[in-house]
Amino acid sequence: MTLQRNIGPFTTTAIGIGEMGLTIEGYPSHEQALETIHAGLDAGARMIDTAWAYYAPGEEEQTGEKLTREALDSWNGPRDEVLVATKIGLRRDFDENGKPIWPRDGKPEHLLEYGKQSAMALGVDTIDLLYMHRHDPEVPYSESIEAVRQLLDEGVARYAGVSNVTIEQLDIARGILGDRLIAVQNQYSPVHRETRDTLDYCAKLGLAFVCWSPLGGFRHPYDEHLFDPFREVAAARGVSYQQVTLAWELAQGDHMFVIPGCHRPATFLDSFKAGDLVLTDEELAKLNA
Repeated sequence: MTLQRNIGPFTTTAIGIGEMGLTIEGYPSHEQALETIHAGLDAGARMIDTAWAYYAPGEEEQTGEKLTREALDSWNGPRDEVLVATKIGLRRDFDENGKPIWPRDGKPEHLLEYGKQSAMALGVDTIDLLYMHRHDPEVPYSESIEAVRQLLDEGVARYAGVSNVTIEQLDIARGILGDRLIAVQNQYSPVHRETRDTLDYCAKLGLAFVCWSPLGGFRHPYDEHLFDPFREVAAARGVSYQQVTLAWELAQGDHMFVIPGCHRPATFLDSFKAGDLVLTDEELAKLNA
């Protein structure tokens, strides 16, 4: 049975397809990327998370959004069941060695342009869920969120989310967007537990909390020993530690969602099984420690 939960008015799967790894550096072939999304959708996943800024050196901007559109257009399943979320407010540049740089751009006039470009790339009149990707310190956060509100008012997006936010920034967004703000997307995993405050605050407010890089991410090194307790539980259960990690995150509350990244069908299909894994109180106590 596929675990489903509510994000605002949408009912969707608690485990979504994190598209980033399919179109940034290290990405698989185009055919494998499409196969991976199709495999996830065929398995029952009903949320895809992408962003304006997901593209690799030498590739065109918005590659991730365009891949998402192509995958859905070429899929034989019920497109209207799939929640597509994208993000604006970040760009990607690359230094002379091809190392990625993520410039922030929260200028209202640019956000309005990016939001409309995202709708075009996705091939939709209205984006299901549009996130403000990250605060630009050169622009007051309220001004950036006002631009997101304008995109909602103009029908470019139905609902909004905010990403990589503090509680203070979340409250600013709530004051401007009201009940059209339905989700927060922050990093959360055994590697990054410092956003526990926003996770708990979202539960209090009734907002969805979407974990990005829920398995620690693949772009930066981290202490692998942080996953040792998860490996121990996984060994006892006869499942992968990735499944245990995702199940632990989903167990933090009914408002929790995860968008694991993937490069091939097998890895996403393994992660997707976490929706059926129910951890015991004893296991959760061990993993929460």
